[in-house]
Amino acid sequence: MKSVVITGASTGIGRATSRLLAEEGWQVFAGVRTEKDAAALRELDPRIQPLILDVTQPDQVLAAADAVREALAGQMLTGLVNNAGIADMGPLAVQPLETFSGHFDVNVIGLLRVTQAFLPMLGMDRFRTGHPGRIINITSVGGRLASPFLGAYTATKHAVESMTDSLRRELIIFGIDAISVGPGAVRTPIWDKAEDAHQNRPYANTAWADSLETFSDTMLESGRDGLDPRQIGKVVAKALTARKPKARYAPVPNKLFNYTLPTLLPKRAVDRFFWRSLGLTRTPPV
Repeated sequence: MKSVVITGASTGIGRATSRLLAEEGWQVFAGVRTEKDAAALRELDPRIQPLILDVTQPDQVLAAADAVREALAGQMLTGLVNNAGIADMGPLAVQPLETFSGHFDVNVIGLLRVTQAFLPMLGMDRFRTGHPGRIINITSVGGRLASPFLGAYTATKHAVESMTDSLRRELIIFGIDAISVGPGAVRTPIWDKAEDAHQNRPYANTAWADSLETFSDTMLESGRDGLDPRQIGKVVAKALTARKPKARYAPVPNKLFNYTLPTLLPKRAVDRFFWRSLGLTRTPPV
């Protein structure tokens, strides 16, 4: 039986991917942070085995790896889907450093912590039976295209894109593949959480207050009109099973305008687009 560990599975992409793969007969280990979320997953599909797995907590990561190791009984793990992530809006010039570093704790260091814990089951332990597995890292359009007011988030996603390439090039000696899936707008609660954090308008007294409000409204609208998380799950399933998978998949709505052109145009042209759309203009000196 094919087996997979998915982090950040309580909502959004992680939840949808867990359900889809369980329906397709996979043995699914789904990482969540609370017992309440674990119970919700069991109710969603009793074939899903929840794991209490906060990627920032080393003890929980090791305990989850132990549980999966025991369940696999010497078999290889088919896949690891690193999906857990956070996003918080704010201008880098004044965003608290603890908020910035918190993004790296979850989106980058947490991802690597989980990856290192499960690599033996993916193929570094050569005494296991079966074929080496694959690592699927959920990045974002933001992993290739940085936007204003999401600097912390996009910085982590750029880092994960780079880490995925490095892992793929290093792990060839064990036959382990590493693949990026970089979605565009997806209907996921990550942006509702960002909106909640923004409700108190922590940057209301900064020079970016009005532009940040415009950006927040745009992001929330695009997120609510974005792709169904299950569509991303289907891309993840393809990345896990394709005989010759791509190194990177980009499921993006209106892909030509939201991804292809912005990544091909000169950066100064993209700068001007952001400036015009968000009302970012140079303030004359007093």
